[in-house]
Amino acid sequence: MNPTIFIIFPTLLFLISSPTHVKSDDSGFISFGISQKGIEFAKDLMINTAISSLIPLELNEIEQRVQIPLVGKVRMVLSDIVIYEVNVSRSVVQPGEIGVTIVASGATAGLRFDWSYEYSTWLFEITDSGVASVKVEGMEIGMTLRLYSQQGTLRLSPQDCGCYVDYISIKLDGGASWLYQGIVDYFEDDIISAVEDTITKKVTEAVIKLDSKFQSFPKEITFGDIAALNATITDGPIMSSTSILIGIDGLFTQIDSGVTSGSYGNDLLSRGSCNSPENMVAISVHENVLNSASLVYFNTNKMYWIVDNLPDQKLMNTAGWRFIIPKLYKEFPNDEMSLNFTVLSPPIIKVEDEGIVATVNSDVIINVMDAGEVIPVACISMDIEASGFAGISSNTIAGGISLSKLTMSLKWSKIGTLHMVLVQSVMSTLIKKVIVPVVNLRLRIGYTLPEFYGYGLQNASIAYGDSKFIVCSDIAHRSYEYSPHRILS
Repeated sequence: MNPTIFIIFPTLLFLISSPTHVKSDDSGFISFGISQKGIEFAKDLMINTAISSLIPLELNEIEQRVQIPLVGKVRMVLSDIVIYEVNVSRSVVQPGEIGVTIVASGATAGLRFDWSYEYSTWLFEITDSGVASVKVEGMEIGMTLRLYSQQGTLRLSPQDCGCYVDYISIKLDGGASWLYQGIVDYFEDDIISAVEDTITKKVTEAVIKLDSKFQSFPKEITFGDIAALNATITDGPIMSSTSILIGIDGLFTQIDSGVTSGSYGNDLLSRGSCNSPENMVAISVHENVLNSASLVYFNTNKMYWIVDNLPDQKLMNTAGWRFIIPKLYKEFPNDEMSLNFTVLSPPIIKVEDEGIVATVNSDVIINVMDAGEVIPVACISMDIEASGFAGISSNTIAGGISLSKLTMSLKWSKIGTLHMVLVQSVMSTLIKKVIVPVVNLRLRIGYTLPEFYGYGLQNASIAYGDSKFIVCSDIAHRSYEYSPHRILS
């Protein structure tokens, strides 16, 4: 009955099925669903991130040789053209069967550039230069992104991308003001075309760069040096007009070993939803994920625990058992003791409507230290049923366990027949008063949830049922440092 049995539960909770009702014959055991509210949030985040990454944006130099009345042929050059500001007033996003369409409209942009002109005759040469600012109005940027999986990896490709500018206004500083109309007349279309082409190109490049980040996502997530979670995409992306769903395998395997996580039926995406449609995301884990972790930790011989030191140390001496097991005290008076707990098979974990229930089959061997020798004197078989719960606050997940049921039977004994009713009473008290509080002390401190580029869960809740549990949450930026604290009493 190792604390690992209980601690692995809440560390996995951040991995949880989706708010959509979808049926699938080949789905993973962990899925991530994004609602319309979450899609809107992701759209706004993508637009803001794109603007911050694109600005300042340099455009190619523009040169024109034009004929100006009363002046003649003039060579004019616009150089160091920079878009230094972009503002988007309205935007919409629409998921579809093959991808997502995003349109930003009513956008404005600010440009600045250096201008110069050169005019020469056989008698003299005239040059002038200055700076100019341009206000771009009525800009619309639209793109359709194909979202798909390839060889277990999420992929993103631009299907259509374009930028349209309604009109621009130019303000010159320096030089001869009489050239103002000339620049407007001869460079307006060139500036508009340069803005449209450059933004279209850069947005497309940004999507391709994002796709490369998706390809770099690991297909396996390690937990310490023992277990690894299979993060291969097995289902989706499945898109509707109001949601996006992605399923991953989600089962655990042993690192650097042929030991697998076992075989389970896949029905994760059959049913399940968040109670509130206002949640941005739903992350769901099937109980089979926990059972696969249980199997891995069992196969690596991590589920044993030797108890030789307790707050009530009298139970670690045969004198403390003289009225419970009189023959033990008679044969080994005032000898130190230890209890060796060993789990015999992988704990069976079920997710029920009220929380998580684990059934553990274990042996406890009673050892006596006599004259420096460890002597096993009895072995008791125990069937333990423990219930667990979890909660999320800020970026911390915490939980707790309690002993629900304990049955015991004597397996063998070198000290005669034991009064199992008395022994079970002591063992039950030992587990409830000592072992469970030790485990809960760690669980209630909690575990820090992973963040994605500074963003994490907010106002999260956990729902149980249908053999899985679901984290329903919003997403928010983390602008603070995390410090460990208890969140559940």
